[in-house]
Amino acid sequence: MITTQHIIDNPIDTMSCIGYSPKDCLFFDIETTGFTVNSTHVYLIGCVFFRDNIWNSIQWFAQNHEEEQDVLDTFFHFMRSYKVLIHFNGDGFDIPYLTKKAELFHQAPGFDAFISLDIFKAAASFKKFLKLENYKQKTIETFLGIEREDKYSGRELINIYASYLRTNDEDALQLLLLHNEDDIRGMTALLPMFAYMRIINGEFTLDSVENTKQEIIFHCRLHQAVPKRVSLGYKEFYITAYGNSLKIRIKIYSNELKFFYSNYSDYYYLPKEDVAMHKSVAFYVDKNYRTRAKAANCYSKKTGMFVPQFSEIVPAYFKIDYHDKTMYIELTDEFLNDDALLHRYLLDIIRAI
Repeated sequence: MITTQHIIDNPIDTMSCIGYSPKDCLFFDIETTGFTVNSTHVYLIGCVFFRDNIWNSIQWFAQNHEEEQDVLDTFFHFMRSYKVLIHFNGDGFDIPYLTKKAELFHQAPGFDAFISLDIFKAAASFKKFLKLENYKQKTIETFLGIEREDKYSGRELINIYASYLRTNDEDALQLLLLHNEDDIRGMTALLPMFAYMRIINGEFTLDSVENTKQEIIFHCRLHQAVPKRVSLGYKEFYITAYGNSLKIRIKIYSNELKFFYSNYSDYYYLPKEDVAMHKSVAFYVDKNYRTRAKAANCYSKKTGMFVPQFSEIVPAYFKIDYHDKTMYIELTDEFLNDDALLHRYLLDIIRAI
């Protein structure tokens, strides 16, 4: 087994994006000869870690298939010094693969004991905003303006490793190590992608509300700046995030809407007035001018300014018609002055979109 270790010259200043101490975090990436555990091998595992106030990289390389278990043993022992594992699609591939591979060697890596941070998930959770061609690591690096020396994919390197097993060619070895090194170092620069996930987690503060009569604009401050400006328009909503700013614009519906009473059996419908009235009051209305209310006509009407909601953040909502799926909230002072309620409302919009 070949072990290589390097000091990372450029300081990593992106750790604030995840909120964990550098000394608790271990970046890792694996290289395999395929996806099926029983018929493939782990031939390389690389890590980036912080020790003695210095960022380092370390790699363990199997010179043959017989050294695979040594690579696994060494990595599993090494990772026990850390609390947070950071990876790219590790939840989807690396960790399940290593777990199954460990079972074949009667090992117990204990991944469940670690906090797992998946950069791929952070990016994919905001994919409608990012609008990338795909969510591979190299694509996201390009989005952030990160360049790398390695030009190969993991799939292409399988043949290069097969060639190395036959020839022990030093150039092939360096290509394999370079790809993995670029992957693990690249992850450190991708941590700002977690800033997008922190928006979905509700990590923003409402600073001000602007009402133009045509739309209402919520100006919010992000707790963590996003690395690149993103925006998305959807129906009545338009959301923009850039730097520490989050702006949510919502079209205002200014017209008459209906409030539907759920307990329609307690109401009469007055066709002439086109409203529902509680039986305790409508009892005195001539029987010729009232009918038993149904769910679809048990409503009162109101004209005002409204905004849509996806979920029942405000349970007292209005609709255009009974079967219409869009729910509207009246723009009252009570609603606009309730910061906690507005935060729940805005977060629901972001998550729904």
